[in-house]
Amino acid sequence: MNSALRTAATGMAAQQTRTEVIANNLANVNTTAFKRSRASFEDLLYQSLRDVQVVGNADADTTAAVQVGRGVRLASINRMHAQGSLEQTGRPLDLAVEGEGFFALRGPSGNPVYTRDGNFQVSDRGVLVNKAGLTLEPGIQIPDQATEISIGRTGIVSVLQNGGELVEVGRIPLVRFPNASGLMSLGENLYQETPASGLPTHGAAEEEGFGHIVSGYLESSNVEIVQEMVEMISAQRAYEINSKSVKAADEMSEVATQMIR
Repeated sequence: MNSALRTAATGMAAQQTRTEVIANNLANVNTTAFKRSRASFEDLLYQSLRDVQVVGNADADTTAAVQVGRGVRLASINRMHAQGSLEQTGRPLDLAVEGEGFFALRGPSGNPVYTRDGNFQVSDRGVLVNKAGLTLEPGIQIPDQATEISIGRTGIVSVLQNGGELVEVGRIPLVRFPNASGLMSLGENLYQETPASGLPTHGAAEEEGFGHIVSGYLESSNVEIVQEMVEMISAQRAYEINSKSVKAADEMSEVATQMIR
């Protein structure tokens, strides 16, 4: 009976983790460029009550082993990098990537970090930065005399100066990874490269394998509320069923104890 209790307990812990992942998805339904996560599970080692047996019958030489499972455990929490819908803001420095690619930023310690959140602004030193003040790589300097900023689909940044002349001041590159789900989430819509993500590939928007940049838009979260609610109900029902298994195993243990007495 103790084995049944432990097995059911692993099921309850798994569904609790699944619920936490779903709750985080729902909490970030309005977070710019947020990518939903999904918990994956795997079964634990099995106890073999009987190995494969040789029977030597005319139509069968062997019989399958008899095994009892011992529960479930968390295998991974995968981030689903599906495209979110684009929401128009009308602000030239709000950028969205339609397709594959991340913006590269210079992290607080100088290390590169990556994001799909294209809410940029001009700093007091005239450099393009994100809302946390991290510099967009490569550093793009906006002249003081610029009266208007425009960013094209390929990431080319142009400014309109006082004399009415349109001047190109830089180009915003994009970065992609062989396995974007392997990136480590740092919070604040930032990701960090890991061995699981593979090495970054740098390129320009609209090049092969990269998406294009859309100015005046921000990418919304790819969380679907209805889907998450269905997942939440499913996790709750599975948790309840596992709790009933715990209760049933406890009652059976109580009956067995009374028989011994």
